[in-house]
Parts: sequence; C-alpha cells; structure tokens
Amino acid sequence: MNILSAENVSKGYGEKNLLNHASFGITEGDRIGLIGVNGAGKSTLLKLVAGMERPDWGNLTWGSRITVHYLPQEPAFNPDATIVQQVFQGDARGLRVLREYEEVLDLLEQSPGSRVHSARLLQLQTQLDALNAWQLEHEAKTILTKLGLVDLQAKVGQLSGGQRKRIALAQALIQPVDLLILDEPTNHIDDDSVLWLEGYLGKRKGALLMVTHDRYFLDRVVNHIWELNAGRLYHYPGNYEAFLATKRAREAGQKASEEKRQNFLRNEAIWIQRGPKARGTKQKARTERFYEVLEQTPEEASEMLELSFAKTRLGRFVIRLNAVSKGYAGQSVIEDFQYIVSKTDRIGIIGPNGSGKSTLLKLMAGRLEPDSGTIEMGTTVKIGYFSQEHEDMDESIRVLESIREAAEFIETGDGQKISASQMLERFFFSGSLQWTPIAKLSGGEKRRLALLRVLMSAPNVLLLDEPTNDLDIPTLHVLEDYLNDFPGAVIVVSHDRYFLDRVVEKVFALSRDGGMTQVVGNFSTYLEKQLGSAGVNQGQPFQGSSQVSQTGSNGLSGSIDSHANGTADGKAVGGVRVRAIPKFTFKEQKEFAEIDEKIANLEQILQTVDEQMKAVASDYTHLQDLYGKRQQLETQLNELVDRWAYLNEIEEAMERSRRT
Repeated sequence: MNILSAENVSKGYGEKNLLNHASFGITEGDRIGLIGVNGAGKSTLLKLVAGMERPDWGNLTWGSRITVHYLPQEPAFNPDATIVQQVFQGDARGLRVLREYEEVLDLLEQSPGSRVHSARLLQLQTQLDALNAWQLEHEAKTILTKLGLVDLQAKVGQLSGGQRKRIALAQALIQPVDLLILDEPTNHIDDDSVLWLEGYLGKRKGALLMVTHDRYFLDRVVNHIWELNAGRLYHYPGNYEAFLATKRAREAGQKASEEKRQNFLRNEAIWIQRGPKARGTKQKARTERFYEVLEQTPEEASEMLELSFAKTRLGRFVIRLNAVSKGYAGQSVIEDFQYIVSKTDRIGIIGPNGSGKSTLLKLMAGRLEPDSGTIEMGTTVKIGYFSQEHEDMDESIRVLESIREAAEFIETGDGQKISASQMLERFFFSGSLQWTPIAKLSGGEKRRLALLRVLMSAPNVLLLDEPTNDLDIPTLHVLEDYLNDFPGAVIVVSHDRYFLDRVVEKVFALSRDGGMTQVVGNFSTYLEKQLGSAGVNQGQPFQGSSQVSQTGSNGLSGSIDSHANGTADGKAVGGVRVRAIPKFTFKEQKEFAEIDEKIANLEQILQTVDEQMKAVASDYTHLQDLYGKRQQLETQLNELVDRWAYLNEIEEAMERSRRT
C-alpha cells in the first residue's frame, strides 16, 4: 500500500535551505531511519511528512484514508490528566471510548453511590465490548509498565520531563495508524526499555519513520536509511551498518574522482602555461576540456569535527570512594559503595531510571555530599563534568560569552592556540550564532555547547551524564574517538549501547534496590553475562572497500613525450618503445582523424548520464547504477584523451621536424 509520495519537495527558513527538490516515497512495511547533523532539518522533514508543515515547493500526496501519528521531541501535555487518560488521547473511536471510560471510573471513585456514573460506565463497557477495545487498554497499560510507569493515576503535571516523554511514547505506540513518526524515541528510557521497544516496533504493523541517534536501534529496527545532508536527501537500503558500508564506497569513489580531476588540472595547467598555439582543433579542444573540468563542482564531503586538546597532568591517585551511601526521602540509592578510580578507567554506569546513576556521578564530581562514608580526590585531579540539565549554563548570556567563561584560548595537541571564537566555528557555531543568547539555541546546540565548555577547561578526568542525548551521529563518532584517545579517566552514564561498546571497558550496573553489579568489558559483554549466552549481536566492523582504477600521475592512463626526444628507432625509454623520426603510421593517421569526434560523442553521453544522476539524486539504488556506468564511461574517456594527447604530441613533433 502506498502511504506517501513526494516530488521535488523544497523547504527552507530565511536563507537556510533545509530540503532541496527531494523526491521520496513511503509504502506499507517501510521502516525508515532518518539521520543527519543537528540543524540539517530532520525534524522539519518529519513535520512535512506528518502534514504539520507545508513545503515551499513540490507536492506531497498521501494515499486514501491514510492515518498518521507524530511524536515530537517536545510533546504537549494536559497537566491535570492522569497518566492513563493522557495515553488514551487520540481520534480513534476506541481511544475516545477508553478515555471516557477512565474519566467515569475516576468520577465513580469520588462518588461511589452515583447511579448516573454507574449507568454510564455500563454503557461504555458495552461499547468497548463491541469495539473489541479491551485489548487496546491492556496493551496501553503493558506499554506503560514496560516504560517504567506504574502509578497510572498519577497526574501528568507532577511528573518529571523524562516521565512525561515516556507517556507520550506510550501514547504514540498504541495509536492504530498507517504511519508512525517518532523523533528521538529512545531518549529518556533505560536499557531494558530500549531492548523492549526494539522488539515491539519489530512486530508492529504499519510503516515507521523515525529520527534517532541510537545506532544499534537503527541496526535492529529499520530497513531503510535516509540521510539528510546540505538539503539533499539520500536513500540507502538496509540498516545502519549497511548504510555505513554503502556510504564509504560512495565517498571513496567521489574522493578518487576528485583526486583524478585535480591531477588532470595540474598537468594540463602546465601544458597551457607553455603557451601552445591554439591554431588547430586538437589544441583548442584540449584547452576547452581543461576549462570544462575546472568548472566542475565536486560534491562536498561530510565534515568531521576533530578534537585534539592539550592534556593536563594526572597523578596516580584519582578518586577514592570509601563505604559511600546516599539516599533521598528515606530511600537508599547508593549503599556502602567502595571503589578506587584509576587514571586509565573507562567505566560505563547503567541501570533503570531512578537507580542512582546520576547521583553516583555527582558524588564522584563532588557536587553531592554522601550521607555516610568519605570521598577523597587526588591533588592533581581536574574534573570535567557534563550534566544532563546544563545546570551550569547561564542561558541569559551569549554563546561566545559562555565559552570565554571557560577559557579565552585552548592549546591543541600539536601546540597551537585557538581562540574561543575559533573553537566555536569548529563546533559549527557560525559568527552570527556566537552572539545568540543560549536560551534561543536548540536542544542539540545546547548539548554541543556544554560539551565544548567541558573540553575547553582542559580536564584530566571526564564525568559525563548522558552525553549522547540530542547529539547527532557525526558528533557522536568524533566524541567516541576523542574519548578513546583521552589519557585520563572517563566515567559515563549512558543508555546508548553503541556508545558504551565503543568507549567503556568496565560496566557498573545499578538496580533500584541500591545493589550494583560490576562487569569487566563493554555493554555487550555485560548483556551476554546477564542473558547467560551470546544473546546480542554486537555487529562486526565493516571492511568497506572500493576498487579504484590506478592511473598515471596526471590522472590519465599515462603519457609519453618520446617522439620529440630524437632517440633511435626501437630503443626503450622508460619502458616505452619510441621512434627517432616522428611520423604517423597509417593506423595512427586514421585514428587521429577520428578521435575528436569519438571524444565529443563520449562527452555527450557522459553529460546525459550526469543529467540522469541529478534527476534521480534521491533514489540511491538508481543513482548507484548510474554512478557505475559513469565510472566506466569516464575510464573510456580518459583512455581516449590520453590517446589523443599521445597522437597530438606526435603531430607537434612532426611540425617541429618540418620547421627544422
């Protein structure tokens, strides 16, 4: 079943073009993961698909009677509703009846003897029987429990932000819709809930479109990846690992083509600087080809943020926790915890919400005092603490002022000094954005700014509380690489399993009763031990490869300048047979007369293929076929141009010989 078709859709805000003539479609059974850097327009694309925004250009066509539900990052709530009432919000008839059923139940509890409420309750029960909606109620309450929400009569307005977002997720999951759209569904849920959600979405009927930075989640749930980059939408079949392999191959091909182009331009520029006379068609064609290649604009490669800062010294003693306990409202969350942090530790702290993960991190950072026990800090320790709430950030000041509070300059690993403004540029904060008040930044931009503040302080111990929330995947890759090279201790609270597998070497698993399990290894090691078997497929690293034809240094298949050397006939020069007297053979004469037309025809075919590639830029499967065809044509053209250059050099040598 066709759900949505989009043709040449464009969307922008001000001068920023987020989507540029994108064409795509969604059918029943599609499970699509949308990725891209923060600010690329992912949420805008979701809203376009959900019908909440209109494109500036192009057409969006939905199938008949298609139903869609969109879960935004910041959902709206009724603070006076109970959890169960909020979950039953929706237009489906079964949900409307369930919502009223819960409201009447609440009224009946307040007035147990009310005949009006009792009669209405019986009517609603009959309607629920007829609609077969009891299963929907059971499913909703099961989902809420799986997401850690047990008191279903609690008022939404009294809950934390994370709890409210889990209610919105449950509300989205029970909607009987053809297309479910989720914006960062794994934020604010613990590891067990993420694993459950993977299985639930895997069995759910209907199409799915979602934005998430959880790469394991993408691996196990989606069957298509959409990448939004600089206004262009790329389509990749398969999960996240398949996307990585295919993208590596595409970028390797682009890099090889650009290197060949630059080599060709460099060598042809030397030829042009020699000032050859453009009297003949050969010289003129060669000059025109140089300028044609010069004007070609290669596709921009994905920018990668590189972090390499100078490190401060760290002594042998880091942090010692001696029989530390901490609780709230009479309930203990950390009990008699003892541990000595070493300078090479890579620790991941995991556990359900409310188990004390952030509390333990704040105790280590000295931001909380233990109820009992002691915490000792090494004299050379300089902690960089990254919180969930950005609680150290004054949102009334401007971005640049915030960074200058941490440091005016930072010394890089190679000894260079970079100003706060230059560092902001490296973190994708342009000049105008640097003077923006922090309160006006997006969630992802605030996280990126908070991360930069921590790193600008040149710490030797990093304590990171959910650092992956709201960060885009490219930034996560860079952060992971940075942490792997960081010489001090790293202790991180995270539910991002991919991140934990790449960064940590020891896991502290907390439970709600104050207990803790320590496992040497990454998250997958911990999970295998918990399941008592291999259990989880960690995924193997891709050995991405692409075959690139090897060419000479000028980007062509090779070139010779032998005829002008006047060497003896039959003598080998550099492995190439040359003749002393420059002249064409009969075959070369015929070839020289026809080669211009052959080159022109091949260039025309290449131009046609380029136009076809532009027309199907969003259809990656078709694009890949055309790209392979273009590579073959380009190889043929390079060989012809190389042959043309060779024959042209013979003609020039013959001309010089006639003049002498």
